[in-house]
Amino acid sequence: MNGTGVLLDSVILIDHLNGIPAATAYLRAVGAKAHISAITRAEVLTGAEGSERQLIARFLDCFAFHALDLDIADLAAELRHLHGWKLPDAFQAAVAQYYSLTLATRNHKDFDPNQYSFVVIPYKKVGVRPGKFTFVTKDR
Repeated sequence: MNGTGVLLDSVILIDHLNGIPAATAYLRAVGAKAHISAITRAEVLTGAEGSERQLIARFLDCFAFHALDLDIADLAAELRHLHGWKLPDAFQAAVAQYYSLTLATRNHKDFDPNQYSFVVIPYKKVGVRPGKFTFVTKDR
C-alpha cells in the first residue's frame, strides 16, 4: 500500500450501499484511512434521489475528501495521455498519486495492480444481496 491512506473508487462504495458483504468488510478494515475524491462523491450520489441522496451524502461526509484542483487536473491530463484512461479514471489515479494514496477499485481492466503499484483490488464481486442500503458506522 502507498502512503497511509486509501482512495475509494466509487464502485467500492456502491457495492457497500448495495449490500455486498466484501465491500462492507473492506470499508471496516480501512476505517479512518479511507478517502474519497470529488469524482467518487459525484458518481455515488448520481444513483440516488430525495431522502436517500441526503442519507448517502451524510455517509460520504464521513470520509476524508479531496477536491480537484489545478495540480490534480494537470496530472490527470498527463496520466490520461500516457495510459489512455477515461477522464474519471485518470482523475482517480491523479488524486491517489498526488496524495500518495492507494487506489482501491474493482476496475482491474484499467487498473491492473500488477502493472500499477498504487492500486489494490480488495475483493471480487461474487453476488448482489438485494435490499436497502447499509451504512458502516463506528458502532459496527
